[in-house]
Amino acid sequence: MSTVVRTTTEGAVAFRGLHRHYGEVRALDGLDLDLAPGEMVVLLGPSGCGKTTALRILAGLDVADSGSVLVNGKDITHVPANKRGMGMVFQAYSLFPHLTVAENVAFGLKLRGDDRRKRAARAGEMLELVGLSEHGNRYASQLSGGQQQRVALARALAIEPAVLLLDEPLSALDAKVRVQLRDEIRRVQLEVGTTTLFVTHDQEEALAVADRVGVMNNGRLDQVAPPTELYARPATRFVAEFVGLSNRLRAEVDGAGATVLGGRIPLLEGSLDHGTGMALVRPEAVSITPSGEANARVVAVAFLGPFSRVQCRLEDGQIILAQVPSSAAMHLAQDQPVQVDVQADAVLVVED
Repeated sequence: MSTVVRTTTEGAVAFRGLHRHYGEVRALDGLDLDLAPGEMVVLLGPSGCGKTTALRILAGLDVADSGSVLVNGKDITHVPANKRGMGMVFQAYSLFPHLTVAENVAFGLKLRGDDRRKRAARAGEMLELVGLSEHGNRYASQLSGGQQQRVALARALAIEPAVLLLDEPLSALDAKVRVQLRDEIRRVQLEVGTTTLFVTHDQEEALAVADRVGVMNNGRLDQVAPPTELYARPATRFVAEFVGLSNRLRAEVDGAGATVLGGRIPLLEGSLDHGTGMALVRPEAVSITPSGEANARVVAVAFLGPFSRVQCRLEDGQIILAQVPSSAAMHLAQDQPVQVDVQADAVLVVED
């Protein structure tokens, strides 16, 4: 097996004060974001939040109303798309049906004027990288959806792009293939070292592949952080509720802490500073103990393989969701009295 040559082109990206309006809709509302060389940043958010608009502006497929885009310190805001050196992978595979797999991968090199021998060598190298060395002479119609998207990835990387842009690349695939290709994309990106902007609405996808995740909300970045920090320490109510599952539990805030289900818990930055609010608590921070002196009863248990999700009804009628090892959940029965507690390092408390 030959060794893939690591891309030498570094791509440090900077968005500065990007605004983009479509009529009354603010797609981007002052976006500022930096990508370090070799970093994969995932923009995550619901439809219409502005994440794809940001990617398209970086690609040169859309134009900001104001603000600038820099790559390697060079302002490319007004550089045509075909002069930016971007590699793109879309939700639709966009392969040329009349070209072989190898010819598809080499297409950008041909446009660039590389000779036939160089194109063939680079295409072979990229197909090996994505595990499709034996498929170079096939056509797109002879490949599965996952294989076609691998070809699209190989084609995007073949030109040694300054930045790799991935726009919902896995959305058209079934669940099992999506997970496999997600992991493959991350492996390839790490091996090649290309600065990458990945856009998705799938939170699991974002958390699994990113160096940092940027959560977008109505054209603005609510938070940009490594996946573990984003999940454990959400900066806003929107982030806490959009990323993962959160219980909403009544909390009394006094000073730097909150009282939740009788226990005292430190506050995350951005929390309500006093009074009564709602603590946003992850299911895995909820503990369940079978007990005669209980504050809840089991409503239902959902088995999800190595862990289970348990719904309990508190004394005040509120439903709380806990995530526990299935080995512990198997001993719980419907209507069983249990003691429910919160065991979190810190919580975000918001207004009710």
